[in-house]
Amino acid sequence: MSDTTIALLGQPNSGKSTLFNGLTGSRQHVGNWPGKTVEKKEGAFHYNGINYAVVDLPGTYSLSANSEEEVVTRDYIAGNKADLICILADASQLERSLFMLADYTGINKPVVLLLNMMDVAIQQGKTIDSQAISKKLGIPVIPITALNRKGYEEFYKIIETSQKSNSTLKEKELTDIFFEVIGEPFKQLLKLLPKDGIGAFSSSWLAAKLLEQDNHAMQLVKSKVDVSCWREVETVLSSVKNGNLFTADCKFKWIESLLKNSVKKAANKQGRMNRFDRIATSRIWGKPLAVGIIILGLILSMVIAIPIMGVFQKISQIATVQLSTALVAVGVPKVVISLLCYGILTAVTFALMMVSFVFGISLVFGFIEEIGYMARISYVFDSTMSKLGLQGKAIMPFLVSFGCNIGGVSGSRVIDSWGQRVTTIALSWVVPCAATWSVVGLVSTVFFGSHALLVVLSLFVVASLHMAITSRLFGKHLIKESDRIGLIMELPPYHKPQYRNLFRFVFMRMGDVLKRALKTIIFVAVIFWALSYTSDGNVANSVIYKIGTFIEPVTMWFGLRWQTFMAFLSAAMGKEAALGVLAALFNSQGQAAGIWDVISKQAEVSTSGLGNAMLTDISKAEALAFIYAFFFNVPCLMAVVTTLQETHSLKWTLRIAGYYMGVALLMSAIAYHVGLLIF
Repeated sequence: MSDTTIALLGQPNSGKSTLFNGLTGSRQHVGNWPGKTVEKKEGAFHYNGINYAVVDLPGTYSLSANSEEEVVTRDYIAGNKADLICILADASQLERSLFMLADYTGINKPVVLLLNMMDVAIQQGKTIDSQAISKKLGIPVIPITALNRKGYEEFYKIIETSQKSNSTLKEKELTDIFFEVIGEPFKQLLKLLPKDGIGAFSSSWLAAKLLEQDNHAMQLVKSKVDVSCWREVETVLSSVKNGNLFTADCKFKWIESLLKNSVKKAANKQGRMNRFDRIATSRIWGKPLAVGIIILGLILSMVIAIPIMGVFQKISQIATVQLSTALVAVGVPKVVISLLCYGILTAVTFALMMVSFVFGISLVFGFIEEIGYMARISYVFDSTMSKLGLQGKAIMPFLVSFGCNIGGVSGSRVIDSWGQRVTTIALSWVVPCAATWSVVGLVSTVFFGSHALLVVLSLFVVASLHMAITSRLFGKHLIKESDRIGLIMELPPYHKPQYRNLFRFVFMRMGDVLKRALKTIIFVAVIFWALSYTSDGNVANSVIYKIGTFIEPVTMWFGLRWQTFMAFLSAAMGKEAALGVLAALFNSQGQAAGIWDVISKQAEVSTSGLGNAMLTDISKAEALAFIYAFFFNVPCLMAVVTTLQETHSLKWTLRIAGYYMGVALLMSAIAYHVGLLIF
């Protein structure tokens, strides 16, 4: 049980997540707010005999109730759930990043201001008098660099005393500016509202929100005043047009007054990255540069991950042989040996290989995000992604998915909105990974020769249509109309990352993924092993064979013989497995190794032999059906598990997986029946 609860509040890119990770380390968990599709991050730390619970509130630019994230944040603050609110602001650009503080002014809850990224501000030649700002605000103001955990001492000391001192923001100066700029309408609203405000909200704060046409504030006031009073409020509001522009102007004037004589910048101090930034945000060069950097990042991720994956695979092979030999020596039944060595141990290897790729992706793209470039990628692709109802940040998961869908799904965590994140993940599954092309390339070349290129082009055309339809279907339930506006964000300054913290984040992420992934992967792997296991290696004796041959009259409507249908199902374990399964099932003697052996051992396949066998047994229309079913199928089991980790929703993970399986079969049916007409 915690003694004190702290809530972190701030705009996106203010460093909330960095501070949250620095404070809580591995003592954190992520889920969704009850009844909301908004991510909830909670953690804990211990200092000087006190247990602290930390809540990382959703990153928003204001406390207006325009989005689900903002509603969650405001309700949490007003609900007496936190003992202390810590508002983070980017010290390198205080003029814009203090807007959240201005919007908080008038909420009577203990608060401290954290001026984060002080190291960047110093590099820019800025001198910030935090004591002067503290005196004007009436609350503690703490200079901090969230990346540097050694500098947390002052933060720890302040939070010990701030809760007891009940430090609340002075609002008189902002209220005076409201009087000056807005004038009579603001004065009239103050007279109509309860003098002491409502709950945690002062009358001045409520008046500003009424002028902004904030629906939640209007409902709150309407429920607390009599009917005649509310009619007068409506009359006043009807006389003001674009009230949110007036209140925003007042808040920026307040910020300007707050920083006057408190922030100084060295003369002629310019950032060294200005010329690069002009290219990075250019309409012409920004996109090619971003694509190039993401591709290089993906290649580097592979370079880092593949050797680690190879080590785990080699260790697994050695361990399998050693364990199998030992179990045979003590007389353990063959079925138990197969389960342990080729079922569970293989599943553990899959999980470790998945974590290896997560390590490479998290390290490389974590570095890109830490230095501040990821925000530029989001900026230049925002208009393109808006056509799918998404924000510019979605481009990174899509591009990374061309290498591996696991990386694409993991990359979705840069998206702030949970609904947009799930939609992005659903769309990233459409993108064919590198392993997909090994199968598509072989089958299309064997059956269609020089016309294989036309098959591949048709896949891309259909994939584009697939993305457009999927974005509408999922976006309708996950993305509100208010979230479909263009991206509004601050471009953070470039700065050097703290490598110690970067690696700490990467290893924390690896541990979390491994811990959660093992449960799911082992469960699915054991089921698949049980269905495909045969004591003599004869495919015909497996349960999956019997199921396949039994349902073939149904699967043939989709253009899939039982062999290609089983390869379609096994591809859900891993795209690479499909070739091995096809080789096993099209073996003329039917005595090839069991299906699970092919998947677990990932043996090399004789493509020429497989091609000849398939040409003999299936038609061109059936081959086309299989290509479409395989191409649009679930990427792989590990991508599904990663989706579960990122969405924190079994319901939506199963919905996406079921949707893709269904669409893949529908595509194969259409391709098959069109193929029958052509061939």
